[in-house]
Order: sequence, then C-alpha cells, then structure tokens
Amino acid sequence: MTAVINEIFGETYTGDEEIRFFPNEHFLDQQDEADKERITDTNFTVFGKIPKKYHVECESSLPDGKITIRLFEYDAQIALDEGEVTEETLTVTFPNTAVLYLRTYKKTPDKMKYVIVTPGGTVQYDVPIMKVQTYSLDDIFEKGLLMLIPFYIFSHEKGVPEYNSNEQKLVELKAEYQKILERLDELEQQGVIGAFDKRTIIELSRDVIKEIAQKYENVQKGVGDMMGGALIETEARKILNKGISETKKETALRMLKRGKMTVEEIAEDSGLSVAEVEQLAELQSV
Repeated sequence: MTAVINEIFGETYTGDEEIRFFPNEHFLDQQDEADKERITDTNFTVFGKIPKKYHVECESSLPDGKITIRLFEYDAQIALDEGEVTEETLTVTFPNTAVLYLRTYKKTPDKMKYVIVTPGGTVQYDVPIMKVQTYSLDDIFEKGLLMLIPFYIFSHEKGVPEYNSNEQKLVELKAEYQKILERLDELEQQGVIGAFDKRTIIELSRDVIKEIAQKYENVQKGVGDMMGGALIETEARKILNKGISETKKETALRMLKRGKMTVEEIAEDSGLSVAEVEQLAELQSV
C-alpha cells in the first residue's frame, strides 16, 4: 500500500510504517430526508513521522462531474467524522485523496481539482489520478506496486475476445500470468511479501479476471483456473510448512525432555532457531 502512496503523492514511506484502516461506511446528513450511506473504497492513516490520512477510490467508468462530486462528499464526511470542536471552533482535516482509474479513456484527466470558496477565502488543491493501465508488469514489480496486480487484466481487456478464440494468444496471456506467479514466489522467498499478502493478490486477481472475462469461457478456464490452482498450491504449501514446523517442535521437545543436550545443539539438530527452542523450554517448565 505505501508503495502506491509513494507513487501517487511523492511520499517516501519505507513500508515499515503502521497503517490503520478505518470503516468505509459513512452516513451523509441529508436535510429533510433520510441519511444516505456512502461507502468509500479505502480510508486509512499512515503513521510516519507525521500521521497522514488517505482516501483512495477505484474507478472504471468514464470520467464525469459526478465522480468528483461523489469524491468530495466522501472527503467531507471523513473530515467531519473526526472533526474536533473546541470552544465553539470546529476543526476538520480533509484526507489526501486520489483516484485509481482502472480503465483509461481519452477524457481521463491527469488530476482532478477541488476549489472551495468560503467567506474566509478560497481554498483549492489537486486530487491526483493514477492510471493503472499505463503501468507495465516490469513497472509494477520494480516499483513495488503489487496492489495493482489484480487490476493488470484491464490492460488486456480489449483483447479478451481474441484471447478466447485464438489459442496461441491465450497461451501468451497464460505465460504472462505464470510469470506473475513466479515473481510473487520469488518475493515471498526473499521475505519481501508474506504468504498472506501473496494469497490475497492471487485471490483478487482471480476474482477480477472472472468478472472481466465472464462471457469468455476459454479465458476463464485458461487464466482464471491457473490463478485458482495457484491458490490451492499456496494453501497446500501452508499446510505442509505447518506440518514440518510441528514436527521440528516435537523433535525439539523430546530432546529437551531428555535433558542431555544444550539449547544450541537442539536447535542445530531440530532445524529450529535458538530462540524457538528457548521458548519451548520455557513453556515446558510452566
């Protein structure tokens, strides 16, 4: 998430910052009528040197004025939800807002703008736009924009009918997604992402592919089933790793009960770390 924020807003987050997500349901006060519920895509605060609140929306439809109005409604309600009143002075803080456009049209601008005219003066600022389709796979991985992977299929959306009818084209698309899976595996092995992160990316990718290619059976079976298979494999690996870990712990516990080996020797023979063996020893003594 922070890599995407860095890309959009020019921030320098390291990825180690705490991110706190907030409810995305907001009720807009409507005079003389029932309150309307508005659901934002994501609303969160990044706790860097200075905590900053962000609001990011995904959009796939043709740009129109209604999108900007809806976005401002969300921002105003987010600001009001955390507004503070001190001695009859209301202070509201608007979030840093951006829009991820999943489809890019000729009319898609590079930014939106708010101009707020008040009795105390005019305030105006830009709302940046990220055009997902302009990022290649290399861009996504090199910049760490892994959050964009589930939406990568949008860059192939116009070609889906051809992929469905042309076997060679479908093979090429599958090869591209196989490469995505391999690169995610590499990142997991390097410790850049965790198993949960990888699984989430794959699961969301599969869901978006199913939605985009719902009328194209060959694409569904070819690419959609590939992502589904990767999910099953990921879960199987998780179960296997858990089994191996439990076996190592059982071995270490047996050695501890014998009391003939040092913690360091048990760690070396069982495959656990010294810290893990010490933790098992503490639990055993309780």
